[in-house]
Amino acid sequence: MDFLEYPSMSCELRGAMSSGHLKLTDEKIVFLHSKTGKKDNIVAGDIDIVNWQRIAGVWGIRIFTKDGQLHRFAGFKEAERDRVAKHFSTSFNLEMLDRELSVKGWNWGTATFNGSVLNFEVGKHDAFEIPLPYVSNCSAAKNEVTVEFAANDEAPVNLSELRFHIPTAEIVGDEDPIEAFKDQIMSKANIVTATGGKDMASFREIHSLSPRGRYDIKFYPTFFHLHGKTFDYKIPVSTVIRLFLLPHKDQRQVFFCVNLDPPIKQGQTRYHYLVLSFMQDEETELELDIGEEELQEKYEGKLEKEMKGPTFEIISKLMKVICGRKVTVPGSFKGHSNTPAISCSYKAASGFVYPLERGFVFVYKPPIFIKYEDVKNVNFARSGGSNRSFDIEIHTRGDSSYTFSSIEKEEYHKLFDFLKSKKINVKSTGKMDATSIQLGGDIDHNLEKVKADAESDSENSSMSSDDEEFNPDTLEAKDAKEEYDSDPSDTGSEDEEELGSGSDSETERKRTERAEKAKKKAERKATSKPSSGGGERRSKKKKLTKLPGQPKKPMSAYFMWLQAVGREKINEEFPGLKVTEVGRKSGEIWREMSDSEKKEWEGKAKEAKEQYDKDYKEWLENGGEEAMAEAKKSAKKAAKGGGDKPAKSPKKSSSSKAKAAPTGGTGGSFKSKEFIDDSDSDSDGGDKKKSSDKDDSDAEMKSESGGGSD
Repeated sequence: MDFLEYPSMSCELRGAMSSGHLKLTDEKIVFLHSKTGKKDNIVAGDIDIVNWQRIAGVWGIRIFTKDGQLHRFAGFKEAERDRVAKHFSTSFNLEMLDRELSVKGWNWGTATFNGSVLNFEVGKHDAFEIPLPYVSNCSAAKNEVTVEFAANDEAPVNLSELRFHIPTAEIVGDEDPIEAFKDQIMSKANIVTATGGKDMASFREIHSLSPRGRYDIKFYPTFFHLHGKTFDYKIPVSTVIRLFLLPHKDQRQVFFCVNLDPPIKQGQTRYHYLVLSFMQDEETELELDIGEEELQEKYEGKLEKEMKGPTFEIISKLMKVICGRKVTVPGSFKGHSNTPAISCSYKAASGFVYPLERGFVFVYKPPIFIKYEDVKNVNFARSGGSNRSFDIEIHTRGDSSYTFSSIEKEEYHKLFDFLKSKKINVKSTGKMDATSIQLGGDIDHNLEKVKADAESDSENSSMSSDDEEFNPDTLEAKDAKEEYDSDPSDTGSEDEEELGSGSDSETERKRTERAEKAKKKAERKATSKPSSGGGERRSKKKKLTKLPGQPKKPMSAYFMWLQAVGREKINEEFPGLKVTEVGRKSGEIWREMSDSEKKEWEGKAKEAKEQYDKDYKEWLENGGEEAMAEAKKSAKKAAKGGGDKPAKSPKKSSSSKAKAAPTGGTGGSFKSKEFIDDSDSDSDGGDKKKSSDKDDSDAEMKSESGGGSD
């Protein structure tokens, strides 16, 4: 299959340029938006005209489809023109024409309508063109027509309105050109003008969570109307993207969510979702104000003249048929409460997340929908300091991240198994210690990673200080050690004992025992005397370094790739990253590389390892073994402090005094008295001669008992 690929391109989306990846195949044109992960497809048979022109300061292609829709892709280099033209000619049988734009700067010309696009021409060239679906309002006054546009939240700058002036000299005949111009725009734009027509169905006082309030809802063939005490919204059915019907966790309420694009506005606030709330037992009887023939012709019998049942069912059915969208309901997932809803929090707002068959939905503030195909990975993370809940972090391919926190620990297994069944990449960030969550007897993937990492550290007995084999998959476990400043595989045992106890009293008893042990340990540390001389040096084990002539341990495949091309590539694509962020990003790139890409570096690493083994063997045979033995001997001698006698004498002296005190008989009391007198005389600064006599008698007694110091 013949195709062209362009990674750094942009596509026009509601008045802004959205970056992404463009692919031209012999069957269709595919544009993948890098931020949202959404795919736009244009089938080859639907393309009517293709042009090469300047777009947003760079070269691009303008595609006009047979249904009157306009698509523009920018980011080509001028040298690509012939290559792209050849592809359209051979694959699509279309000639790509050059389209020149007017650069005179004139603001008068001729306005023409082509499909859903308004073209403004100056002379023989186009000055600009406007996709009319972007228009949100149109009004006429005297000889002027004002066109307002729906704002795009992603655009740094938005075009808010355009005004077209029609000279009075043009107004001839019975038809008013101003009204004709306005009607042309209104027929193609998503604008609701019907106000006095009869509605099909109406509902009173429907509770809405977003926007908040109670609204009367009226349904019309092309739009539906929300009428509240303060605000009114007329929403075209063409702006409805998705519909969700979600049961509340209490099994008494139901949420009905309507996804809108463009969103409705309330001041500066935009609502991308309508969230309506219903009681399940609330019922309605309704008769549609529409003829039987129209029901059959326009709606193909999908609606009945008389409808009766729960209110949420009737509204969802009307919305489904009028908007032509499917209503998404929960699938096979059931949580701990036997409902598809999982209680959680997003930022400061509490709500429910629903794992559906094709994506996550969070209700209600703000409502969030994430498709599984856009999910890069899901991380299970422990809540800070809590052992009764956990968090999930959802990372999308568009580099967006959503964290749902305070999820009950009972939901862990069901959610984990469900995501695995959907073939979603599930991993842990390292913040989560599974031993602090009561999860039963199943194996926890993060704990196993941490244990394996701890074992690899303990097995490292090499004297070389060079880099070791790098495994990017264990980065998360190592991060966990740094966060808690300890090895999670060691610290987890106490938490397991605590959570594994059968009752609260047992847990309290074990907690008290641990507290007493910690208190005694602290007391021992506080009262123990530091050893003099080289005692402190002896407590630290000296690290062995690479001996003279010893071959340097080779780098792993990962580090070879990182040193040769990886670090340079990351600095080019992600300028300004910190050192830690570069390491994390390089690990992600290495994990995502295919086996064929890694093969080159693994081969180099294998060759380097074979050469290292050969050089190491020669070094051992040529005196390396004796040098290693001598190094170990020196290290052992240094660890013991070299047998320093002055370092031992204070310990013997204090030991002999301690042993002399509890001796029985008159000798014991005599020694104790002299010891007390000696201490008193020293502390009170008594007679020097008396102190000297006592010191002499002390020395005689010590020499008799054989307890003197060196």
